[in-house]
Amino acid sequence: MTARSRIAASAAAILIGGLWIGSLHAEETTRKVLRAGAYAADITPAYFPVSSSGNMSDRQATEAHDPLHARCLVLHNGETSLAFVVCDNCMIPRDIFDAAKTLASERTGIPADHMLMSATHCHSGVTVTGVFQSEPEPEYREFLVQRIADGIEQAHKQYQLARIGWATAEDATQVFNRRWFTKPGAENRDPFGGTTDRVRMNPGFSKDINDRPSGPIDPQISMLAVQNLDGVPIALLANYSLHYVGGVEGPALSADYFAEFASLMGQKIGAPGSFVGIMSNGTSGNINNVNYGADSYLSKPPYEQMRLVAASVADAAYAAYLGIEYHDWVPLAAEQTELSLGVRLPSEDDLAAAKATLEAAGPGPYSTLEQIYARESVLLSQYPPEVRSIVQALRVGDVGIVGIPCETFVETGLAIKESSPLKRTFCISLANGYNGYLPTPEHHEWGGYETWRARSSYLAVDAEPAVRATALELLGRLIEEPGNR
Repeated sequence: MTARSRIAASAAAILIGGLWIGSLHAEETTRKVLRAGAYAADITPAYFPVSSSGNMSDRQATEAHDPLHARCLVLHNGETSLAFVVCDNCMIPRDIFDAAKTLASERTGIPADHMLMSATHCHSGVTVTGVFQSEPEPEYREFLVQRIADGIEQAHKQYQLARIGWATAEDATQVFNRRWFTKPGAENRDPFGGTTDRVRMNPGFSKDINDRPSGPIDPQISMLAVQNLDGVPIALLANYSLHYVGGVEGPALSADYFAEFASLMGQKIGAPGSFVGIMSNGTSGNINNVNYGADSYLSKPPYEQMRLVAASVADAAYAAYLGIEYHDWVPLAAEQTELSLGVRLPSEDDLAAAKATLEAAGPGPYSTLEQIYARESVLLSQYPPEVRSIVQALRVGDVGIVGIPCETFVETGLAIKESSPLKRTFCISLANGYNGYLPTPEHHEWGGYETWRARSSYLAVDAEPAVRATALELLGRLIEEPGNR
């Protein structure tokens, strides 16, 4: 072969090779693929002491027993992007989430209304929402906004080709309805002097007082599992309807069983250090981890109960995880709307009585329920007559995910699951804001702590039916044009 022939042959080979490589790139851009990224942003405060909400009296935390995180998962299927964030916090107001969404959207291009952000409802995080005698930490509020946005940005930067699957498991051993009907003759006094309540929250173990639970439980553990094309786990988003566990030692912060579950699942599936496990809070407004139908409760050393709960739930989840079928591409979609929900404001007489109670008690801090709720009435009187609340629904393949900005009752979650047009559905509570408890109208009639008017429970009696109907309407929209939203 002459030199000219060799040059011509080489040029032809280069041209053919270039066309072949180009065709691969073209195929990659036209083939439907899924990309995912995950990141756990540390949201442990850099200073102490800090206010830690979740009790009737403020708790000043002086250390962190374990780190707090904003656990982030982002998905992109070539048409639609979604982002999930679950923060180790008791409750987070809408303005923090809105600010974080704006920042994260500017940095990543993910639409703000395609982001679902929530709090776990651990009762050992940093106060960012005023409730009872805990008031927000201003410096930490701004820090939290930045760290949530950072978490989504880092997850977005770690996009890789991925597969996704889903499964459900059950663990009925760790969830109990905490609202009990009391027997005839038992007096149930509320903080406003009333005695018409028919149920008690966390009623104790007296067989002379407790009659029966006022509602069901939801033992389902829902899971979305994400791995790369080599089968290496990227993230797991789980959901369980358990209020929290607690049992921290002294004035410490802790991410509770939610973080313990995430860690255990990573260990069980042999995930790398970059793996992000996430446990979100389901519909647990009237659910906890104590069985008041038993004779008593055996107290345990600090942090032991949250470890036991996490281990039990992780065992059940792992058994289902092993059978997950993965998909290289799935439709993604997002819908959300704003509802105007009424506020149960104190009357003029209520407000006058509350002010008189506080004047007699002095400046506080307060020790009786009457005084604590009097302060809540005064603060709640500054609320508007209506609040704007986000209800959101996301679709990932055959799974529907509803975001509700409340401590949602289990009846609501079960009803949404039952009526959802998607094959599998779960609800994430405390999502995209905080509007207190969301009792059903029936539970409002029965009374009890979750219905007592305060910054922790202020929505109108008709709020739950409106939220439930809206969630189902949004789920219906998700299946109209899959993958095109």
